[in-house]
Amino acid sequence: MKTTQNFSVGWLYQKMLLFPLGLDKENALVLPIIITLAAIMCGSFYYFDGNVHLAVGIVYLCVVLVLSLLSLDLSLYLFMFTVILFEQYEIPSFPALTDSVYFFRNLKEIPYVPYFDEGVIAPFEIHILFLCLGLFIHACIKKDFFFKPLSVWGSFLLFFGFLLFGFFYGLKNGGDFLVALWEVRALFYLCLMYIIVPQILDTKKQISILFWLFIIGVTIKAIQGVLRFIDLGFTTGGYALLTNHEDPVFMVTLFVLLIGFLVFNTGKWQLRSLLMLLLPLGLGFYVAQRRASYASLMVSLSALVVILPALIRIKFLTYFLPVLLVIIIYGAAFWNNTGTLGRPVQMIKSGIEKPDKETNFQDYSSNLYRAFENYDLSQTIIKKPILGTGFGVKYDQPIPLVRIPFPLQDYIPHNEIIWVLVKLGATGFFAFWYFFNCFVAKGTQIFVRLKDPYLKVITLVIVLAVINQMVVSFFDLQLTYYRNMLYLGCLMGLLPVIDRLKSENGTVSE
Repeated sequence: MKTTQNFSVGWLYQKMLLFPLGLDKENALVLPIIITLAAIMCGSFYYFDGNVHLAVGIVYLCVVLVLSLLSLDLSLYLFMFTVILFEQYEIPSFPALTDSVYFFRNLKEIPYVPYFDEGVIAPFEIHILFLCLGLFIHACIKKDFFFKPLSVWGSFLLFFGFLLFGFFYGLKNGGDFLVALWEVRALFYLCLMYIIVPQILDTKKQISILFWLFIIGVTIKAIQGVLRFIDLGFTTGGYALLTNHEDPVFMVTLFVLLIGFLVFNTGKWQLRSLLMLLLPLGLGFYVAQRRASYASLMVSLSALVVILPALIRIKFLTYFLPVLLVIIIYGAAFWNNTGTLGRPVQMIKSGIEKPDKETNFQDYSSNLYRAFENYDLSQTIIKKPILGTGFGVKYDQPIPLVRIPFPLQDYIPHNEIIWVLVKLGATGFFAFWYFFNCFVAKGTQIFVRLKDPYLKVITLVIVLAVINQMVVSFFDLQLTYYRNMLYLGCLMGLLPVIDRLKSENGTVSE
C-alpha cells in the first residue's frame, strides 16, 4: 500500500509539475532549486528594504554555490565570463552597468551592500572560494578522482615559492600588509587558476565553450568602447581611454585566434563569428588607445610567424603581406598627422622616437614620467639586488615623481617587469622568467606535435597570450590587474588539458 501511495505521489509530481516544465527524473532537482532561489530573492528583497541590487547579488552567489557543487565546469564558465564582462576599475566620465556591479570591489566598499568591517572579500573571490570548495568536495566523494598534473610543475612551484617569500620578506622589511596583499593578489590568482582549471576541464567541447564566452565577452567590451567613440562624434574627445586597460590585451588574443583559424582552416562557427565581429573588435582596439597593446600585438604577430610550421608560415604571409603593405602606406601617410585617423600612428611613433612636446604633449609627458620612474626603480635595485625589497615596501624615489591618481603609485610602477626585479630581486626574477619560459617552451612543443587543428590553434593562442602579456606588462600596469591574471591563468591552465587530450586520442605526430 505504501509503495502504491509513493508511486502515486511520484507520478502526480512528475505529471503535474515536472513534465509541464520540461523536466524529468534526471533533472528534477532543478525545480526545488528554482523555488529556493525565488524564496531567497523575495526574502532578501523584503529584509533589506527593497534593495534590488543586494537581493540579486545574494541570489547570484547562491547560484554560484549550487553550480560549484553540482557542475564545476558551468561555474567556471560563469566565472570567466564575469571576469571579462565586469570592470576592475571604472572608466572616468563613462559610467556603465558593467562597472556598477563592483565585482572586484571588497564588500565593504560596495555602495549597495550594508557596511561591515569584516567585508574585506570581493564577489569574484567568493566565486573562487566556491569553485575551490566544489573541487574539494568532488575530490572527497569521487572514488576515481585524482589530481591532474600541471605543465612544467617544477618551475611553477619555484615561482610560487618566491611569491610567498617576497610577501613575507616584505613584511619583515617593514612593508605594509594591505599593500603587500594588493601587490601579490593578482599573481596569486594566476597561480590558483593555473592549478584548478586543469582539474575541472577535460574535453575539447569544454574548451570550445570557454572560447565562445571569451569571444562574446571581449566583443561586448569592444562595442562599449565603440559606442562611446560614436557618442563623442567619432572622436576620442580628448579622453585618454574609452575602454579598460585590460580589454585591448584580450582583443589581441582574439586576433591571434582568428589568424590561427584562417591558416589552419578550422574553427568553423567561431571563425565565421570572428570574421563578422572583426570590425567592432578592430575599432574597439583603436579606441582603447593603449600604446602597450600596439607593441604587444606587433611582438605577438612576429612570434606567431616564428612558431608556425614552414608551409603554414608561407600561407600566413600570403594573407598578411598585402595587409602589411597597406599598414605601411597608412603609417607613412599619417606619420605626422595628429588627428583622429593618425592617432594609432602617433602611438606607435611615440615608442620609436621622442614625442614632440608641442604637438603630442600627452605621450611626451607619459614617456618622461616613465623614464623618471625607471631611473628610480634602477636605483632601488642597486641597493637590494639579490632578494629585492619584498612586497609592501616603497621603491626609492631619488627623482620625485609627479603625483597621479593612483593610491599605490609609490609601490607599483608602470613597468611591471622591472617591478618583479625590484620586489623579488635577481633570484625571484630568475624564477619568474624560468617559469614563463618553460611554459612557452612546453606549449610550443605540444603545438608542434598536435594533429587536431582546433586544439593546435588554441595552443598557439595560449603560448602567444603569455608573450602578449609579458610585452604589455613591460609598458603598463598589467601584472597586478585581476582580470589580466585570471584570464592568463585560465588560458595557461588549459595547456595540460590539451596535453592530456593529445595523449588520450593519439594525436601526436609521428
